[in-house]
Amino acid sequence: MSEGFPPERRPRWAAFVIAAGLAGLAAMILVDAAGLKQDGGYAGVGPADVPRLIAYGLLLLAVMTVVAGLKGDLPRPPRQAPAPVLWIMGGLIGQLALLHVAGFVISGALLFGMTARGFGQRPLWKAVAVGFVLALVIYGVFDRLLRLNLPGGPLELLIFRG
Repeated sequence: MSEGFPPERRPRWAAFVIAAGLAGLAAMILVDAAGLKQDGGYAGVGPADVPRLIAYGLLLLAVMTVVAGLKGDLPRPPRQAPAPVLWIMGGLIGQLALLHVAGFVISGALLFGMTARGFGQRPLWKAVAVGFVLALVIYGVFDRLLRLNLPGGPLELLIFRG
C-alpha cells in the first residue's frame, strides 16, 4: 500500500495489460534466445544465458503485477499531462523525418532539445544548443574514432569531410 492513497479492493485492469506486455516481451526474448547457439564456452555460460535470465525476470515481474492487480493494492495513478509526451513524440518524429535529410547532428540536436523541453527545460534554444554540441561529439566519436557510419547531412560533410 502506498502512502497517501487508500487501497482499492477491486482488480485493476491496467495491471493485467501491463503484465501481458511483460509476458509477451519475455516470450519474444525466450524465442530469440532459443535460436542462439549455446556452446557453453568458458565456465558453461553461453550467449543465450543472459537473455533467458532477463526473460525469466520479466516473467516474474508479470506474475507479481497480476498478483498486485488481483489484490487491488495499487495506488490510483496520477493524472497524466499530455504536453511532455507530445514534446518527446514530436522530437522523435522530427528526428526520423530529418535524419537522412539534415543528418545526425541536426536531427539529434532537435530530439535532445524537444525531449529536454518535455522534461521542463526552458528555453528551447538552449536545450537544442546543448543537444547540438552533444550530437556533434557523438558523431565525431562514432564516425571518426569507431568508424561506424551515422547518417551524415550537409553539416557533417562540411565539418568532418571538408
